[in-house]
Amino acid sequence: MASSARVPLSAEQEAEAQALAQRIRELADEELVQMARFLVSKPDREIFGDTEFELRDIVLKVGAKALQERLRQKKTATRDAV
Repeated sequence: MASSARVPLSAEQEAEAQALAQRIRELADEELVQMARFLVSKPDREIFGDTEFELRDIVLKVGAKALQERLRQKKTATRDAV
């Protein structure tokens, strides 16, 4: 498994990463609100267990959206190449 530690990037890559992060935030807004509502609705004694797994499912949706957006950007960026 790859490390999630901060990777050194060029200035161009960092700018690209920041733009991608902003787009992911926009795409993930619905899931973030869903997570917050879900957590607020649970008493402290129910935060772990089933709640934890339901939250992980929501986080996986965010990850899928991030991957889709990155692939969409790559496809757009290479469309004019060749």
